[in-house]
Amino acid sequence: MDGKLKVHGHFNGLKTTLLFALMWAVIMLIWWLTGGRQGTLGVYIIVGLATTFGSYWFSDKVAIASMHAQPVSEQEAPELYRIVRELSGRAGKPMPRIYVAPTESPNAFATGRNERHAAVCCTQGILRILNEREIRGVLGHELMHVYNHDILTSAIASAMATVITYLGYSLMYFGGGSDRDRDNSTGALGLIGVLISSILAPLGASLIQMAISRTREYDADEDGSRLTGDPAALASALNKISYGAQAVPMPQTSGTQSAAAMMIENPFSAEGFSRLFSTHPPTDERIARLMRMSQEMGQTQVDAEGGAGSQISY
Repeated sequence: MDGKLKVHGHFNGLKTTLLFALMWAVIMLIWWLTGGRQGTLGVYIIVGLATTFGSYWFSDKVAIASMHAQPVSEQEAPELYRIVRELSGRAGKPMPRIYVAPTESPNAFATGRNERHAAVCCTQGILRILNEREIRGVLGHELMHVYNHDILTSAIASAMATVITYLGYSLMYFGGGSDRDRDNSTGALGLIGVLISSILAPLGASLIQMAISRTREYDADEDGSRLTGDPAALASALNKISYGAQAVPMPQTSGTQSAAAMMIENPFSAEGFSRLFSTHPPTDERIARLMRMSQEMGQTQVDAEGGAGSQISY
């Protein structure tokens, strides 16, 4: 498999497009319910974009700082540099900066508004529990988040969710329709409709945003596995990370919460109803998809004890 590797071959991109279209439909519906006031929608779109632009433009710096991660040199982490250099070279992309976060909770993430402003970060915990082959699978997944421009996708989804939320609040506090329409409304029934819309609109926006995030995780699993040629390694890594995160959970601070959506595995508990709002698909479903992909490629599984490669030290 020589030369630059081209990835894709799935329909998750179409799903993301349809989800964005659904968000626009919700925006226009709520705007219509608020009476379609001149300038209202434009103001909320500007607010949504403004509140999102900063986090997107400085996404690498914000995420790295929130995890207190430190850059590592090639002398300090030669295996990490070798893996990242190989994978970025296969993708035909610039090599990102490499960081290590001082936490024993196993996880990893990549961030950056484009390939030239990208960074990958591994926690100390993930470097302790994964072997080299599994780390390679994880880094392939994370690099594809950057190469697929998922930071931009997430930023757009966040901006649209903000617009929907503000429109919902506008419906709650200012009501909908023209003055004549409100005078002819059925009073309590109209008020109930306004309250339901104002509550369901932000809720629906959050669910669509989560669906977009989950779709991109499946994309990165598949594309990253095609980049590495080793879906079984990523499946094994996800299994270890899932159990490791439960054994050594990541402290919930404002910093870790802001970076959680970027991580390869949800670092916090997501059981029961809370799974509905998780930014990550269920781990068992991700592993099952990867193992089917591995079987299609005729690949062998990764030894549970790490067989194919030793742990990366740092």
